[in-house]
Amino acid sequence: MRFLHKNARPIFAVIVIGFLALTILVLVFPSSWVDLEFSEEIQEHHNHFLDFLMKAISWFGLMYSSIITVTVSAIILFVAKKRRAAFFSFSTLLIGLIIYLIKILVNRPRPGKGIVRVIVDAQHQSFPSGHVAFYIAFFGFVAFILHHHKWLTKTFRYLIICFCCFLILTIPISRVYLGVHWFTDILGGFLLGVLFLWIHIILYLKNQNQ
Repeated sequence: MRFLHKNARPIFAVIVIGFLALTILVLVFPSSWVDLEFSEEIQEHHNHFLDFLMKAISWFGLMYSSIITVTVSAIILFVAKKRRAAFFSFSTLLIGLIIYLIKILVNRPRPGKGIVRVIVDAQHQSFPSGHVAFYIAFFGFVAFILHHHKWLTKTFRYLIICFCCFLILTIPISRVYLGVHWFTDILGGFLLGVLFLWIHIILYLKNQNQ
């Protein structure tokens, strides 16, 4: 961990160990009362408006939506001659490959319709949440570069940052509300997303020329 500041290494190590411990826990105990209780609390109050809102929040994390969103953002940055930012923005798609490999390894099934209210049918395995990890990795990076560089006007910049933060904060609730993830899936996605974003930012700032 030489790329980390020595004061940050303990925190980074705690997150890594936390994710590994959570992964082992999910492998040993695929079902837990904590997951069930959390889902019941989130899904206790539901209506058509919330269904629509939660689906809208999750839209950016769909495979085609995420690719389009990231690609368009990278193109805009590239045209604006922010090529380093464009490359790192586009490379946030790597989180998808990492998530896919872990999902295959853990092979945890999605919540069943007989256990929770499933509003959206999702493919692939459940742990960790790809949506949560991707939102933290991509929208977190976008919020960072806008705050770090201050390329745009203050008002426009803050609007985009607030929108990114809104998606990052609401996507965990959205995925549980829609019945496609357990709480531990969300937690795993959060930890992995934070690790990815942390390393991504460090690499972006290293030898930065623009």
